[in-house]
Formats: sequence, structure tokens, C-alpha cells
Amino acid sequence: MKRILILTAGYGEGHNSAARALKAAFDEQPGVQAELVDLFALRAPRLNDVTRRGYLKLINLAPRVWSGVYRWLDRSPHAARTLHLLAGHRALLGRLIAERQPGAIVSTYPVYAWLLNRLRADGQVFCPHYTVITDALTINSLWYGTPSSGWFVTDPDSGAFLRARGVPADRVHESGFPVSLAFADRPALWHPPALAPGGPRRILFMINSARGPALRIVRELLQHRSWHLTITAGRDTEFRREIERLATGAPATAQVLGWTDRIPELLMTHHVVISKAGGATTQEAINACCPMLISKVVPGQEEGNAELLRRHDAGAPATTPQEIVTALQRCFAGNGELWRHWHANLRRLARPSAARDIAARIMQDSAIPSSDPTEASPARL
Repeated sequence: MKRILILTAGYGEGHNSAARALKAAFDEQPGVQAELVDLFALRAPRLNDVTRRGYLKLINLAPRVWSGVYRWLDRSPHAARTLHLLAGHRALLGRLIAERQPGAIVSTYPVYAWLLNRLRADGQVFCPHYTVITDALTINSLWYGTPSSGWFVTDPDSGAFLRARGVPADRVHESGFPVSLAFADRPALWHPPALAPGGPRRILFMINSARGPALRIVRELLQHRSWHLTITAGRDTEFRREIERLATGAPATAQVLGWTDRIPELLMTHHVVISKAGGATTQEAINACCPMLISKVVPGQEEGNAELLRRHDAGAPATTPQEIVTALQRCFAGNGELWRHWHANLRRLARPSAARDIAARIMQDSAIPSSDPTEASPARL
């Protein structure tokens, strides 16, 4: 039994989403067992909960402050020195590797490559490790500033970004983002919901903003009789009930959900999704060929996701209720001419089998004896 160690962290859903998809893909391989590890939750669960909540508050309530932190992490030669504060995490990681004896290590969070290379510098010998980058285009240097056996990126432009910064071309793999296997396993004859003249326009609104702005958007969307809305309200039961009260008797038809694990299904059965430009959400929308209206962009890591859609003309920014309504009206006008254009562009960009492709490549490469990544790129640590 060959063991694969997949390292993730809860600071943004994209890391965990990619890790889960990779685990499912590795577990399909005969004689392979993949294990997910969140070292931060394992090492100090209470501190991890506090810092995760603090991170979410920072990006939502003080995005300009977070933007400054993000850019300092990207540009400062001193940023990597802060990782020395994770000596306890590094020691725990070393013990896990020694106990599990994995055949390969895969990271979906940038800090791990630095910890792994520090362990190598301290004399610990172990298998090759690979970095799966969950951001697009505007990639923080923490992802590539220390060696890996290979980097997997979301698209060719992101690959060019890494190569332009000195990452060896033969170690950059333009795989796509490892989305849920549900996208690859949809029926071969799958097609998006029909956009028939006079038929309902199916709109998915994934709420991930403050309650006030979200309710204002919901009120506007509910005024349009030909729109069929699905609204995901998260784990706040009272918030969900408030939206349900707004939807009662409204011109639009609406289904209000709480927390759900049906996001792949919902994206593949709706014409448009309204959401912030998170890594997982953006990539899942791409692979569902569901055009996105971007209601919010977190400065730093999400800017590249928004730029990816803009660059491929596969969606549009729309942050206020009126901007969202206007964008939807444009999208569906003329029997959905703009929607069909966006959808066709997404089909060219989608890589629904990325998780399996990454797993297959790592299984192939990790069997090669020359697996030391230390010559891959100049380390800053």
C-alpha cells in the first residue's frame, strides 16, 4: 500500500476543496491510500480556530489591511523568516512523515513547502513533495519561493507567470484546479440547462457577504418573474428564514437552502452563479460552464480569479443590486446571446479531470529515484 500525504489548511475553502478532490482521485488508484492532514488544526486546534476566525474577519471587515499584508508576504525578503515561528508545526510534520512513510507529499497550502525544505536542510530524508497552487494569475511568491518537485497551476497564463519568475519549466504543470470528481463524472451527454425562449432563467446566488448587502441583492432578484432563484444562505438558520419570508409571494420563484454539499450539482443545473471570486467557487463555476457574476473580490489572492474570468470573457463583475440585475438582463437578452458566448468560453477553459490528472502525474513522477527538489528554485528560507 503506497501512502500519499495531502497537506491542507483551513485559511480559505479553496485549499480544503482541492485537497478533498485530490484525496478522492488518489484513492481510486489501486494500492494507494491518501491521507488528509491539516497540520495547523492538528498542532493547536484552539489557536487554529481563533486565527481562522481572525483571518475571515480581516478579509471581510478590513480588506485594505489584508491587501497590505498579502503584498508584504509577496514582496518582502523578510516574509519567509516569520515561518520560523512554526518550529512546533515543523517538528510535528517531521514526526508524521517518519511514522507514515508516504510515497509522495502533496501540499495545497504554500507554507508546507517551506517547512518540508527546512526538514530536508535539517537532515530528514523523505519522498518528493509537490505544490498544488489554488490561486490563479496573481500568485504570491510564498507558493514558488522555495523548491518543490513540481507545481500544478490552474491555467497556461499562471504557468507562464511562474516560468517568468524563474521556476523551472519542466516542473510547472498546467493541470487545472483539482475540482470535485463530480464535474468529470457527469454523464457524457451532459449539457447545461436549456435557455428556451420564455423559459425560466435559473440563477444561483451563493451568499458570502454581510447580511445587509445580501438581503438587498435578494430583494432585487425576487422582483423578476422569469427568474428561478436558488439561494444558499449558509449555516445561519435565522438568516435563512428571513430570506424565505422575503421570497414568500415574490414575483420570482425561489428555493432557499442552508449549508449544502450540493454545490457541483447546483452549478451544473443553473445558468448563472452570483458569488465572490473565491478560488474553489471560481474554478467550480468554470468547470460547470456556469458563467459567474462576481459580487466581491478579496484583495490579493482573489484578484487573479476575477482576472481569469475577465481575460477569457466568461463572466462579469457586479457588486451592487442594480449592477447584478443589469448584468443578468444583458446576459439573457436576445435569447441569451451573451450567456451562450460566456458558456462557450468556459468550455474551452474547463479542466474537470484535473484532480485525476494531477494524481496520475504524481504517481508517475514520484516513482523516479531522482526526487530531491532542492535544485528546483532558489530558496528564500
